Amino acid sequence: MNYPEFYKRVRSTMIQYSKESPDTMAAFMQLHQAGTTEGILSAKVKELIALGIAITVRCDGCIAFHVHDALVAGAKHEEIVEAIGVAITMGGGPSVIYGSQALEALKEFEAKGMK
Repeated sequence: MNYPEFYKRVRSTMIQYSKESPDTMAAFMQLHQAGTTEGILSAKVKELIALGIAITVRCDGCIAFHVHDALVAGAKHEEIVEAIGVAITMGGGPSVIYGSQALEALKEFEAKGMK
């Protein structure tokens, strides 16, 4: 999978959905904003937590978004790899598979110049 392209495709489908259901997406975006805004925890830490959850619930689109957003929030390669390890600890074998996919996503975004 090409995660940077997958990210763009999922983002595009979300935009299309927001045209069909603007109230739902506005409410979701408000919730997303509230959950990721800097507070006691930094946006970076919150994105790393979200990535761990994305891995354990096995959500490909969520992995693409939260690897991307963790990088945007300033997460370093090693921090993302460590967050993947925590997700694997909590999620077992399936999280090894999705954690490996998250590492692939990280490398693909880095190859596109995101660091």
